[in-house]
Amino acid sequence: MDFLFDYYPYSPGRLRTWHPGLGGHLAGDWQPTSCADHYVRDGDCWTVDPQRVSTSRLRLALAILEGTQSRPAQFSCFGMHEWAMVYRLDPAQVRHDQQPLRLPIDAISEAVDDVGLRCTHIDAFRFFTDEAAPQNTLLPTRANQPDLEQPGCLHANMDLFKYAMWFQPYVPGELVLDCFELACQAREIDMRASPYDLADLGYEPIPLETTGGRQHYAHLQRGLAKDAEPIRERLTATLTNVAHQVQARN
Repeated sequence: MDFLFDYYPYSPGRLRTWHPGLGGHLAGDWQPTSCADHYVRDGDCWTVDPQRVSTSRLRLALAILEGTQSRPAQFSCFGMHEWAMVYRLDPAQVRHDQQPLRLPIDAISEAVDDVGLRCTHIDAFRFFTDEAAPQNTLLPTRANQPDLEQPGCLHANMDLFKYAMWFQPYVPGELVLDCFELACQAREIDMRASPYDLADLGYEPIPLETTGGRQHYAHLQRGLAKDAEPIRERLTATLTNVAHQVQARN
């Protein structure tokens, strides 16, 4: 869970702060404190001002979300991205040494060689070891991210929380929480499928080194993609409305 407040740099306090979203009005004699720069007075109420949106970030988020929606989901990566992050490493170089690995690094590396690497997500790929990266079938970059994201990707679905928080005062609080709950679901699958042993924390491993483990991972991946689809559609519609409001004001 710490990962969701570290990798995504948004505090629990900010997550707890509710906003009505674009078009909502808050009555009362008070001043907003969270995201206050995005609020303006409208008569006796406060409301968010679409003119204060970062348009470049909005275009990027919509390009990624719409591109993801337009592509078929892929379920052939089998979650090997975490394994690729320790591929052929010296044990002393393992980043997350607070939890032991389930298998020796040689066995982890052999599993990667056997299954292959088909990662489409830049923020997973960028942590691959130097020896693992050239084995990936694609070369994800920031520039081609809108062209590669696809709805089967665990991290692409987890990132819906990031995009909701990018535009938090313009996104209704209930949608932000739905994105966060989806991210929690994705995070649990991600860690259960990692090469780390988290059994003492109550997370049963998904043994990707076995055929049965990979089949189970793909099953969970499909379920997550199905849950993510309506949330992505709602978030895309919300941000599209923000973009239209910005254009109407210009």
